[in-house]
Amino acid sequence: MNRKLNQLLDGQTPAGPSFTEKQGQYLAFIWAYMQINRQPPAERDMQRYFGVTPPSVHQMVLTLERSGLIRRQPGVARSIQLLVDHDILPKLQPVQPVITSVQRY
Repeated sequence: MNRKLNQLLDGQTPAGPSFTEKQGQYLAFIWAYMQINRQPPAERDMQRYFGVTPPSVHQMVLTLERSGLIRRQPGVARSIQLLVDHDILPKLQPVQPVITSVQRY
């Protein structure tokens, strides 16, 4: 509180919420998904988009929640709420497919 007050008195704008590039992409995905589908994504939707494992998505959701960037109701499906203004979110980048030299069966 004192830091924000000092910033205002010094003519500086308070810093917005900070998040990593990867966290920003998850937040941007949540916002975009909600715009298209009129409901928050399930963890499975994020897993499909980002091509990661269920534990990875769950850990990211927990991290975003602990950081105060989202809120959700435990035990309620699709209950994610963004707590940041969508104007500060980065542009959602398409996920690049993994290129491998291993032949499929």
